[in-house]
Amino acid sequence: MSRKCQLTGKKANNAFAVSHSHRRTKKLQEANLQWKRVWWPEGNRWVKLRLSTKAIKTLEKKGLNAMAKEAGINLNKV
Repeated sequence: MSRKCQLTGKKANNAFAVSHSHRRTKKLQEANLQWKRVWWPEGNRWVKLRLSTKAIKTLEKKGLNAMAKEAGINLNKV
């Protein structure tokens, strides 16, 4: 599985690590992803998702159904 948030689509970002002498080398800024079990009341079961921490905070506000609908995810198959 790729390192990508299943609801928001966040993934790694290419960047430069800049030293004191301003020498630049490429680095990868990974998204802060966590495995999260979320209760899905409509399906009456737990759903395990790989989410960014930002998505977890938004999930608490909007709800699982709304976010899954925006992302175009069928929770029956997850």
